[in-house]
Amino acid sequence: MIPLTYKTIRQVAGPLLFVEGVNDAAYGEIVEITNALGERVRGQVLESGKGLAVVQVFGSTLGLDVNSSSVRFLGETARVGVSDEMLGRVFDGLGNPRDGGAPIVAKEKFDIVGSAINPYSREEPSEFIQTGISAIDGMNTLVRGQKLPLFSGAGLPHNVLAAQIARQAKVLGASEEFAVVFAAMGITSEEANFFMREFEETGALERSVLFLNLSSDPSMERVLTPRLALTTAEFFAYEKEMHVLVILTDMTNYCEALREISAARDEVPGRRGYPGYMYTDLATIYERAGKIRGRKGSITQMPILTMPADDKTHPIPDLTGYITEGQVYLSRELERAGIYPPIDVLESLSRLMNQGIGRGKTREDHRGLADQLYAAYAQGKDVRALSAIVGVEALSENDRRYLRAAERFEKMFVAQGVYEDRTIEQTLEIGWEVLAELPDSELKKIRPEYIQKYRKKASGG
Repeated sequence: MIPLTYKTIRQVAGPLLFVEGVNDAAYGEIVEITNALGERVRGQVLESGKGLAVVQVFGSTLGLDVNSSSVRFLGETARVGVSDEMLGRVFDGLGNPRDGGAPIVAKEKFDIVGSAINPYSREEPSEFIQTGISAIDGMNTLVRGQKLPLFSGAGLPHNVLAAQIARQAKVLGASEEFAVVFAAMGITSEEANFFMREFEETGALERSVLFLNLSSDPSMERVLTPRLALTTAEFFAYEKEMHVLVILTDMTNYCEALREISAARDEVPGRRGYPGYMYTDLATIYERAGKIRGRKGSITQMPILTMPADDKTHPIPDLTGYITEGQVYLSRELERAGIYPPIDVLESLSRLMNQGIGRGKTREDHRGLADQLYAAYAQGKDVRALSAIVGVEALSENDRRYLRAAERFEKMFVAQGVYEDRTIEQTLEIGWEVLAELPDSELKKIRPEYIQKYRKKASGG
């Protein structure tokens, strides 16, 4: 098919061009826009019909002259070249090198939209991924092939936590190849420098691919960035048989870009101005995680989003929660108390945790110990609220034990250093130390044989 060029731009509306006289443009087709100065920028067809094509521009439309600019329809959808050489590299939101290195020379190009995984071909996630963070590994375990989002708020250390997870995440098995694909959308230059410095100085860059879309870049790039990252992850997972962890931050910026496109198209807005199809759009990203039966590789996702006004019922966290398998919730209260990472385990959940823990995966006492820690922490927080009213002196001795257990849980189990990488055994041993003051009769969620076996070990006999 010979690419056709049109000089029939009728209107420019924000990031969109409306091109007349186009009868055969395909949905998702890539176009090349040339302005009066000969500068070129790419775009993508969002809508086509009745001789009118709506084009989404991946760049600025400021000053674009409708009379002297042209649009060339290339007859192909958005594709990205992928290669082994991408490991250890940093790219911008459109896949161009940001690290000063040479462009990737790829033998193959893959469609960035990807292919949906047939539900029948999906394999149930069942293997543990160790992040080195106790509040995740011990209480909200991440499993290969899972999509486990991180719900945060403005000003909370989600970027620091994302970098720590990217550095420390590993699969327990010497023969397993592991890679991290990290995509950041709408971040500041300072945040981009932080991520690049963290990955380079800790050596994590050698097994990672970074896609960084800055806040100064065109917002339309943010629609492509997560799809470029996931296409790269699919190459390493299904062509190179690697286990890949994909970290996407910040999905709120992605959704804001969707809202901007929707407003430019004069679409009827949904909840809080976001497009009604946002659920479907997010699903096309999140559902690209998983394991395929008969393939060795896997894709695990940890999307990160900042909840506007810390509102869990906001459309972005709300819809994300429907699609994904749980959430890790960052607490502003814990952050104010100086606890890092400020993960509120009572608000967090990993729906696939049971598939990835237990004998032969983590340890046989893992499930019971986690349940007991949940119960002790919840009761300790209730006692803390009561003590604020009646005073600690009015509490029973048993209540005081739970109060101290809650303090130990936050300061010993949840709190850890930014560069502290705990094994699952260390995490579980700390859990037993948290419960050290509680008598055996209070440990109702742990089997007696595990109490006998591991409690003595944790308390030194």
